[in-house]
Amino acid sequence: MIEHISNKKLLGAKTLFATHYHELTELEGKMSNVNNYCIAVKEKGDDIVFLRKIVKGGADKSYGIQVAKLAGVPDMVIDRAKEIVNQLCDNDILEKVQSIAVDQKDGRSKSKAVKYDEVDLSQMSLFDTVKDEDVLKELQDIDISTLTPLDALNTLYRLQNKLKNRWGSF
Repeated sequence: MIEHISNKKLLGAKTLFATHYHELTELEGKMSNVNNYCIAVKEKGDDIVFLRKIVKGGADKSYGIQVAKLAGVPDMVIDRAKEIVNQLCDNDILEKVQSIAVDQKDGRSKSKAVKYDEVDLSQMSLFDTVKDEDVLKELQDIDISTLTPLDALNTLYRLQNKLKNRWGSF
């Protein structure tokens, strides 16, 4: 795809913006018309400050966890992500991923993995966009007299999972 996107005779896009796709930075110098730029960042301990300045070159590391923290992702999720990153950096990645994985046979976690409902996990956004007020508003707007018992159970299940995904448990 990048060959097509960067080729002036085919598409000749002036910009391809990608976050968290660091492999693309390796293409500069190997393909014509590919140049890397990133946003300058200043680190302060575990926190970051975006300097709002575009500089030549690729990012030297990922700031996904810090960005998630800025976006309001719950602390328990941030802490778990840091734990996994530290484990992956310290040891063989394949070995660590296997030790972090949930044992599919009995459903028990081999580590302190945060568990979410499988259906809702696939629909969660990168950042927590559910607000308590939204759930309350949705509850207030339900016309109970028109719901079938199955619809009522499904609605309750969906709202409960929104809160579980936001708060972990309640």
